[in-house]
Amino acid sequence: MSRQRVIVAAAVLAASLSATAVPALAQGPPPPPREHWSFSGPFGQYDPQQLQRGFKIYREVCSTCHSLKLLSFRNLADPGGPGFTEAQAAAIAATFQVTDGPNDQGQMFQRPGKISDYFPLPFPNAQAAAAALGGKVPPDMSTLAKARSHEGGFPQFIFDAFTAYQEDGPDYIHAIINGYTTAPAGFALPPGGQYNKYFPGGAIGMPQPIKDGQVKYTDGTPETLDQYGKDVAAFLMWASEPKLDERHRLGFQVMIFLIVFTGLLYFTKKKVWHDVHEPAVSS
Repeated sequence: MSRQRVIVAAAVLAASLSATAVPALAQGPPPPPREHWSFSGPFGQYDPQQLQRGFKIYREVCSTCHSLKLLSFRNLADPGGPGFTEAQAAAIAATFQVTDGPNDQGQMFQRPGKISDYFPLPFPNAQAAAAALGGKVPPDMSTLAKARSHEGGFPQFIFDAFTAYQEDGPDYIHAIINGYTTAPAGFALPPGGQYNKYFPGGAIGMPQPIKDGQVKYTDGTPETLDQYGKDVAAFLMWASEPKLDERHRLGFQVMIFLIVFTGLLYFTKKKVWHDVHEPAVSS
């Protein structure tokens, strides 16, 4: 075979290989399934009962590894949130141990939480978290739902009205919780890794955190993995956007104001320029 034919054959083989390899590399994980959320859209609002169930999941499951450092216990009683009273929020805070001090002897100490405290960290520092969890530091959940949200340059209330930006984060969280499955043939999991079809790369270091029936509900809601994923995703969305209901109300009020203001400007312009466009005919 001549040198020219060898070069042509090699080029054809390389092209065929790249044509099959590029789609496989570019395919990536499937998009998270779209779920219906009570807080989506310009008039959406959080469901307090769902937020309370989601908080229960965070408290019993997620809080062993993941922090919620930007949220304080008093936020649980804020309007538009889970709907706890201040007394209930204070009682919840008292069940947590918070590091305080130094005391008169210069020592740090543990005490029951107060309503003014922020949620305590599950580990004293990142190094301790990594040492306990195989070298990986779990992400803080305070803004986890917002980390995958898409926001543009428009005023937020206009963006909310025409997009479902805030759904991306909750959809992803729900998908990850429900995405654990058996690795496909030929997929090499790293030591200690789990396969999750919605996680980028497929291999996730977090073991499946929750299963059907693990958290008990008292309101008759199904205790299924799908429901757990929806509830904790909604709670984490609220943790990321605790003023979402208030912002939606404000956005609606601003839209009404702008519509009325535009109408007034239009009729004012008609009045001011009436004589120019329709000059009076002198007799």
